[in-house]
Amino acid sequence: MLRYTLMRLGIFVGCLVVVWGLVYSGIAPRGLGRSNGLWIVLLALVISAPISFVALRKERDRASEQIVRRVDRVKANLEASRKAEDGADEAARARGAQQEAEPGEGSAQQPAQGQVQGQAS
Repeated sequence: MLRYTLMRLGIFVGCLVVVWGLVYSGIAPRGLGRSNGLWIVLLALVISAPISFVALRKERDRASEQIVRRVDRVKANLEASRKAEDGADEAARARGAQQEAEPGEGSAQQPAQGQVQGQAS
């Protein structure tokens, strides 16, 4: 991806130098008033875009394949994390259901104390 970016930047800089030379030699028109620098940059962008599109096709395809692989790897990692979290959640729910099904010592004593208090009054 970095290689593609640097190649595209190189094409732009090359176009910028050529356009700058053409404008200052009088072959290409100058911008209006003080907009000459902006005119040179915009013209270089317009010229470099189609050149990059055609010249860097193979490199762009390689970069997009790398991006697809990274996205697939991240999706797989997210899915694995989601499954692990779901498994832990199911285990916690199963423990909670098991504890509710088995009466504990504290829950058995509370009704007995209530009955004792009711008999005492």
